[in-house]
Amino acid sequence: MKNIFLGLITACIWCTACNNTDTNSKEAALPEQEKQLRDAINQHPDSLLLKENLIQYFRENSNYGQAITETEKAIQKDSANARLWDIKATLHFLNKDTVNAMSSFEKAIAIDPQPIYRISLGLIYAQTKNAKALSVANWLLADSLAKAGKQAEFIKGFYYSYINDCEKAIPFFDTCVAIDYTYTDAYKEKAICLYNLGQYKEAIKSLEKAVALQSTYDEAYYWLGRCYEKLDQPKEAIMNYQAAIQIDPDYAEAKDALARLGVK
Repeated sequence: MKNIFLGLITACIWCTACNNTDTNSKEAALPEQEKQLRDAINQHPDSLLLKENLIQYFRENSNYGQAITETEKAIQKDSANARLWDIKATLHFLNKDTVNAMSSFEKAIAIDPQPIYRISLGLIYAQTKNAKALSVANWLLADSLAKAGKQAEFIKGFYYSYINDCEKAIPFFDTCVAIDYTYTDAYKEKAICLYNLGQYKEAIKSLEKAVALQSTYDEAYYWLGRCYEKLDQPKEAIMNYQAAIQIDPDYAEAKDALARLGVK
């Protein structure tokens, strides 16, 4: 109320006091880290980095709704910023909203068709059984500057896996690891296809390659557990489920599997 006319000061004292008390209460109620981030933004309102720090703060606390709200505020001031649309898309995806995630990635690509945005969109298309995934993959393969051959092959394999054409998916995952033998996600996705085809021993071989490359790969251990369970080897299954939980204590599927096997 700094710019109020002198003649209105007396009349507005009560209202001003109430407003200030309400504002101070809200500020006092904020967590200290959030308050510091908002104070920094108030001091430097044009700093995109500070706004991204606030968005990341909410993301790290799994408050995706508020993170999206803060991102939308930033977009209102800079709607042609592809990075902000990418951030918004990622947040929607984390919030299990694939429709708005796709829409936001498409907007980012319309502004700046970077390969990284196309890869993200292609993966969501694949996961939602949208054949546009193949078009995105072909675009990545056709653009030599993108240097995204393994990602393009992975998108194709991912798409065929999600539409339950596992036999068609596996060669694409094989191509991925032929391009980059350290591509652990390709080993895991191939193993899931082999599992769905009932080829549990072959799936184990693929998963063992993944954990050899990344010893903290919780999903690979989980799928190893599932394979050993199918092979009626409960001791090995339990060991791998426990390894998954040791890496991620909140791994619900692994906990359920252990409970199913009588392990608390």
